[in-house]
Amino acid sequence: QVQLVESGGGSVQAGGSLRLSCAASGYGYSRYYCMGWFRQAQGKEREKVASIGGDGTTSYADFVKGRFTISKDNAKNTLYLSMNSLKPEDTAMYYCAAGYYCAFAYWGQGTQVTVSS
Repeated sequence: QVQLVESGGGSVQAGGSLRLSCAASGYGYSRYYCMGWFRQAQGKEREKVASIGGDGTTSYADFVKGRFTISKDNAKNTLYLSMNSLKPEDTAMYYCAAGYYCAFAYWGQGTQVTVSS
């Protein structure tokens, strides 16, 4: 049973930084295993923020390129999202997700990020 637990959310002023973490358990390493971060703002649809494949290949949504960085520590089974230059429009619930070939079958409970102007 794959379990994903996010942490690191909070409130920050515009221009600030946060680092989200996602502790993962219940799966083994595979080059085909993909992990990612999604977000959902109130009243809006969920959107993909970034993903990272088992081979380390990363992908970012245009609205976070140059500001956010996704990374993982395989030894600690932990996924990270470093967020810099935060904007009020980045306010959302952030979710960690995982699955083979980036078919995200497993989801965490989410961590709230609030950016004030």
